[in-house]
Amino acid sequence: MSGNEEQGGDRQSGPEIGFSAAMQELESILRQIEAEEVDIDELAARLGRAAELLELCRGKIRKAEVEVNQIVQGLEPADGGDGEDGA
Repeated sequence: MSGNEEQGGDRQSGPEIGFSAAMQELESILRQIEAEEVDIDELAARLGRAAELLELCRGKIRKAEVEVNQIVQGLEPADGGDGEDGA
């Protein structure tokens, strides 16, 4: 199969990849499956890789959410402001 570079292969399974790269690879897998370009013998492996990428992306989103919440909490007044601006 000549399109191995486009499919991701094992080239990115070593060190953890970034969110954008993971999303690009995930979208590529999805396009290949939707276009029926994935051989049935390779389908399970591609779906497994897609599941890994989804988990990686979800983890990065959760981590970013926690970091953003911590930053926002650090900006709130120390007197216990509950988000209501004295109406």
